[in-house]
Amino acid sequence: MAMPVPVICVQQDVLDAAGLSPAQRLWADANDFAGQRGRLLALPDAQSGLSAYLFGLGKPSDRPTMVTGLAGAALPPGDYCLAGDYGDPVLAAIGFRLGAYRFDRYRAGKPAPTLSLPEGADAAEIDRLVEAAVLARDLVNTPTNDLGPDAFEAFIRDFAATRGMTIAVTSGDDLLTANFPLIHAVGRAAEQAPRLVDLGWGNPSHPKVTLVGKGVTFDTGGLDIKTATGMLLMKKDMGGAANVLGLAHAIVSAGLQLRLRVLIPVVENAISASSFRPGDVLASRKGLTVEIGNTDAEGRLILADALALADEEGPELLLDMATLTGAARVALGPELPALFSTDDVLARDLMRAGLLADDPLWQMPLWSPYDALMNSKIADVNNAGSGGFAGSITAAMFMNRFVSNARAWVHLDIMAWAPEARAGRPQGGTDHGIRSVYGVLKQRYPA
Repeated sequence: MAMPVPVICVQQDVLDAAGLSPAQRLWADANDFAGQRGRLLALPDAQSGLSAYLFGLGKPSDRPTMVTGLAGAALPPGDYCLAGDYGDPVLAAIGFRLGAYRFDRYRAGKPAPTLSLPEGADAAEIDRLVEAAVLARDLVNTPTNDLGPDAFEAFIRDFAATRGMTIAVTSGDDLLTANFPLIHAVGRAAEQAPRLVDLGWGNPSHPKVTLVGKGVTFDTGGLDIKTATGMLLMKKDMGGAANVLGLAHAIVSAGLQLRLRVLIPVVENAISASSFRPGDVLASRKGLTVEIGNTDAEGRLILADALALADEEGPELLLDMATLTGAARVALGPELPALFSTDDVLARDLMRAGLLADDPLWQMPLWSPYDALMNSKIADVNNAGSGGFAGSITAAMFMNRFVSNARAWVHLDIMAWAPEARAGRPQGGTDHGIRSVYGVLKQRYPA
């Protein structure tokens, strides 16, 4: 069996500390290799074959990163091992493997490079976190013709069965009987019925943690229809649900000591004679009436009913993920999900964990004066903030109205998409918030 090819990781401008042989150092100097970030240099052996690769980590940073993902993305098929100064072995291995991610459902591609894990690395931890991210990425990358509400439910049922989770699904007009009127209203225009999927796992005596994921399998914008450009990536509007499922996988795989509930409202925001309309006033599970200011602000509506259900049992932590607003992307760009929380200590813990896991989050304020931007003259609240200001904050404030019993609530407004490839994140559907939230949950509820 062939030995894995070493990838010798070198920080920029410190080749003297890299432990290179005189011949390797001469080769690096001859090729102007100085550890530049992401640069690969093949090292020949005495027979002009391949002995190893040098890989540049770049200049030392003040936080860990998945820079090894650049090697995973660039190396040809084969088996490799990390050597040199690659830092935390778990993050380095995760970065390499996630950088090598391929979405090959619809076309054949070259095999991805594989990695023999570094010495001392926690293989089970690496596997579960890579699997969690890949699960989320594959779901987000799958187009709606293969992942509409019916197919998404089927996937979740298989997900639950594989992991020993309970599952209950309320769909179609049964949503009205069960008092989920907002989920029904948003999804009723589509050919495939709207539904609420409810998963459970763990010991009922353990602290209750409830995850809610926005599962809009495609978003036309409804009657307030999006432009063609705005609609182009709307297969990713179930990215919150995809990332919640990835996080749930990591929690169950690790056996964390918590009682997990996962709620996923699954709808397609389509257009037909039964579409809900601007100006409609809709009931909600919590009893608040909602005036529809914009049918393209549908995610917060389905989340409102799901959050209200979750909140009824007062979980210790209630956390939702959603591809909710373009305003969050304007404020923070595609790499930094906006974090809102009723618990500032928890928010700081999540940001700290995100930096350690190269899964950054950034806290935004639940600014109560902006509640007035959602005032309605005929209902309790409008679903779209007036004036066009503070869009991600008003969306979070809207949802906060449906949470009153949970000890702590966290809302992550994520993009679930990498517009450009970067270390550990190829272009396309991506994971956001999984490792940061998992890191805090693992610390608080260890197996």
